[in-house]
Amino acid sequence: MRNNFVRKSLDLLTRRQTNILSAAFVIMTTVVFSQILGLIRQRLMIEFFGVSQVGIYFYATYLPDYIFQLTIAAAITSSFIPVFSGYIHKNREQEGHAMASTLLFIGVFLFLVISCILAFFAPQILQIFNLGNHLTAAEMSMMVTLTRIYIFSEFLFILGTFFTALLQTYNNFLIPAMAVAFYNVGVIAGILLFSSSFGIYSTMIGSILGGLIFVCVQIPLARKLGFVFRLGWTSSIWEGIKKVGFMMWPRAISVIIYNSSIVVIGAFISFLPEPTKMNTIFDLAKTLTFAPVVLFGNTIAQAAFPVLAREKDQLEDFKSTFINSFNQMLYLILPISVLILVLRIPLVRLVYGAPRLDWPSTILTGETLKFFAISIFAQALITLILRSFYALHDTKTPLIVSAIGNGLLLGLSYFFVLVWHVGVPGLAIAFTVASIFQLIVLFLLLGAKIGGFNKRSLFVPWSKFLVSTLFTAFALYVPIKLLDQLVFDTTRTINLIFLTGISGMAGLSLYLFLTWLFNVREASTYLLAFRKFGNWREVFSKIQELVGGDKINP
Repeated sequence: MRNNFVRKSLDLLTRRQTNILSAAFVIMTTVVFSQILGLIRQRLMIEFFGVSQVGIYFYATYLPDYIFQLTIAAAITSSFIPVFSGYIHKNREQEGHAMASTLLFIGVFLFLVISCILAFFAPQILQIFNLGNHLTAAEMSMMVTLTRIYIFSEFLFILGTFFTALLQTYNNFLIPAMAVAFYNVGVIAGILLFSSSFGIYSTMIGSILGGLIFVCVQIPLARKLGFVFRLGWTSSIWEGIKKVGFMMWPRAISVIIYNSSIVVIGAFISFLPEPTKMNTIFDLAKTLTFAPVVLFGNTIAQAAFPVLAREKDQLEDFKSTFINSFNQMLYLILPISVLILVLRIPLVRLVYGAPRLDWPSTILTGETLKFFAISIFAQALITLILRSFYALHDTKTPLIVSAIGNGLLLGLSYFFVLVWHVGVPGLAIAFTVASIFQLIVLFLLLGAKIGGFNKRSLFVPWSKFLVSTLFTAFALYVPIKLLDQLVFDTTRTINLIFLTGISGMAGLSLYLFLTWLFNVREASTYLLAFRKFGNWREVFSKIQELVGGDKINP
């Protein structure tokens, strides 16, 4: 019986997800766990090291992450999966594995070369985060050391990200998603075990530990699928690598533009009083903003990407898949966006309410989060549209739109921070304006590229989502105003939890009821999933009928 239990458990872990919603559901389940762990990590960092030191830590991660995004993530997110899928589809799997191995080797080599330059010249390069001359020599020295250690963590993340893309191409999503969650477990363990001896540097020890877990958890399944690292130099393999390079170079430029924007924004923050504290507040608000983007946006887009890549030559199927995924994402993201917008202060207090995050910092984080929250829907939907372009082997269009959008972001950030002196909330306003601009332009250009969409299949559900969301905002706002202080003393954490829970349940229940009342197709799909949660096969077969079998007319 024990062997049977182990066999069934392994079968569940390694089972392929064969439709978009089942894949997205598996990813979402593990991403929820990962996001919770990430927020716990953030809170522990504030509690153990204080707001200012955490701000130095965030500064130290920017440039190593920049190199990671440029050398390997750009290829994986834009071109690796479509090209590797082509090898599998043509029954040239061994060549595909050799191509993937060679691509990984090239990416790692470039990462190490650029990282060595950063490590050696870190004291000079990191001065970009001290243009306002508010940081002490000791703080800059700490930033340099943290940056050098974090480089090794990013090296491990390259390997883990590669295996994630490899497994997802085979429609295995559970193990990769769990691996990301275990990365946060490693960081938390590092903080709890080593903070008393190594202080803020324990976060880097945890990052290395988490990176090792991230890689090792995925290797057994990759081996089971037949992957063995082997370099290949044949013409067909190099043709695949050149195709990845040709497709990824616009994405690489997009990565340069976006991450340069992050670095420049960090430089803008250096002109504010207490820049490390302001950098922490900016990052805390951004983390809460991106939690639903990662949970709903990235997961659905990630699950849809292999399907869109296979359907690139069947545009009617492609459009149907895109519309289904777009509407499913919008249905989920709108109520979460308005929940964060209305309940921003209670959420900041509950998530980050360590004693070392004082009340003025809490208020400022909530004010920044307010403006970030308006862009949540745009950020989530952009992830799907970008992958739709990549599935069509078009990386140039996203590049141009990204360049214009990031130019708008930097221009507005400059004026809000250095001219109008709005402070950190001004950066969130600039981010929101640029995000909505990019969403509108990308959507219109995608529609033009694939011959347009059926407007009814878009605007009818959108109007229902919007009306339901407006009523949801009202249902969230009223309990907060009526119950705060009059019924609950929210200076106590337990009362704050009750107040937030009651308001959240009231709003989300109304949203679910209204979308059911308006006969929203997505509501029926998710209600079916939750009602029959115990029977996975029956759930996903019926979901496939709703999502895949009964296709929307594109």
